[in-house]
Amino acid sequence: MLQMVDEGRTPAHWAARNNHLPARSLAASSELEPPIQIALINNMPDPALEDTESQFFDLLEKAAGRFPVRVKLYSLPTIPRGGRGKQHLKNFYWDLDDLWGSRFDGVIITGTEPRQANLREEPYWPTMVDVFDWAEKHTASTVFSCLAAHAVVLHRDGISRHPLADKQFGIFDERRERDHLLTSGTSEHMRFPHSRWNELREDALISCGYSVLTKSKEAGVNLFVKMTKKSLFVHFQGHPEYSAGTLAKEYRRDVRRFLRQERQTYPSMPHGYFDATAARALSEFKEWALSRPHEGLMTKFPEAAVLDNGGENPWRTVAVRIYRNWLQYVVSERTARTACATAARTGSR
Repeated sequence: MLQMVDEGRTPAHWAARNNHLPARSLAASSELEPPIQIALINNMPDPALEDTESQFFDLLEKAAGRFPVRVKLYSLPTIPRGGRGKQHLKNFYWDLDDLWGSRFDGVIITGTEPRQANLREEPYWPTMVDVFDWAEKHTASTVFSCLAAHAVVLHRDGISRHPLADKQFGIFDERRERDHLLTSGTSEHMRFPHSRWNELREDALISCGYSVLTKSKEAGVNLFVKMTKKSLFVHFQGHPEYSAGTLAKEYRRDVRRFLRQERQTYPSMPHGYFDATAARALSEFKEWALSRPHEGLMTKFPEAAVLDNGGENPWRTVAVRIYRNWLQYVVSERTARTACATAARTGSR
């Protein structure tokens, strides 16, 4: 019902929406329930930086229900940035040093675009694992998205990801594998978007004590969890936060990269995503692009067919439910820990 972002650090695309909320509703909600304090550590590259903010803001707002949520934005400082990205972070994000001294109920850590085959060789690796270790000790729960999920299981349990022959890209049917508080109220069958070049294998995860909650025959494991000493670690290989048009934007970006000769192969269309009209138009464009590839052809890219296809979002309902369950868990853990601390103080008098 309500999404709150720290005053003065609110990106314009979200401030415009929040400005429609009366000030008294903010105050009333805060009186009913202390805000859930969430750190969003957004590590996506510049072209996806603001879209990723919007996706998580929108998902958290819909999932929050009666709970007010306060989000603070961070990013790993060693992620390569251009001028626009650096300015955006300067305007709206907090330095990572602020994280260490802050109190959060939950943390969401996004992935980023990989540049090295070995994650340990990425320039951000040392700082990223510091965040993982901090989150384990100082949060009720942390969500790891895509590459962040790959990185944290490598760091904690030495589980290596495996490269795929082609990008795992599209919307895939999944099945709920076991009951868990996060999947409470979801149907047995669901669909989720995936977009990655690597995978974690189920047998390796299970052997290290992870519980697989959802998986797909085609795309493998999506949602899996593990309880650490103090924090429930929640991992997604897929992207429940994606908006309806995200896969189309990624596909168009990959086509442009091919035409710029930044990648050797023409990208595969996202599985289960485009309707017949869009797929036919894109196949025709592919034949043309392969015959004489150059970036100027992007002026002929069938934008209308692609954008008209972006209205459906078959995963939104279940994504909202899972994140609502997550927020409820975070609140219940905060309440329990507060009660324990109060009892300990009372008993020591």
